[in-house]
Amino acid sequence: MIIVMGLPGAGKSTVLGSLKSDYKIVNYGDVMLEIEKEKFGVKDRDDMRKLPIEKQKKAQKMVYQKLSKMEGKVILDTHCSVSTPKGFFPGVPFNYLKMLKVDALVLVTANPEEVAARRANDPTRKRDADDVALHDSMNRSYLAAYSAFTGAPAVVIFNRQGKLEEAIAKLESVLV
Repeated sequence: MIIVMGLPGAGKSTVLGSLKSDYKIVNYGDVMLEIEKEKFGVKDRDDMRKLPIEKQKKAQKMVYQKLSKMEGKVILDTHCSVSTPKGFFPGVPFNYLKMLKVDALVLVTANPEEVAARRANDPTRKRDADDVALHDSMNRSYLAAYSAFTGAPAVVIFNRQGKLEEAIAKLESVLV
């Protein structure tokens, strides 16, 4: 499994959506939302991170149990960390990460101003104010920890405005 992570607005889903490969792409948030709607009455993605941490952890465990059963070439599209009202929450906690066979960890990132602009132009989401630079810094720390824990290489891909093809090519080189 290749785990591709990044901030909301960094462009990880855009990069993955443009990828030409035979990997199955699984969006963690989609799986988590299904479970949280069913188990906790969450209405949309913006409500997910507002659940009490204990409920988030229960849903997270169910997601990882489902992911651990997937076979073949899988890319997991997820967040490296989640900014919650109580602080940053690991997107891929060690106790669940150990359930997966991880071949590479990829962080898609961009200039904080570009991320903020992308978020502002996304009418499909309502986001709380977030210090993008701080969140990106936290993601890099989590990425290093995940790599040390799994032994899988950590790769940082810059998805600069107008340079999507470069980001896609870099990700494709990881899949070889």
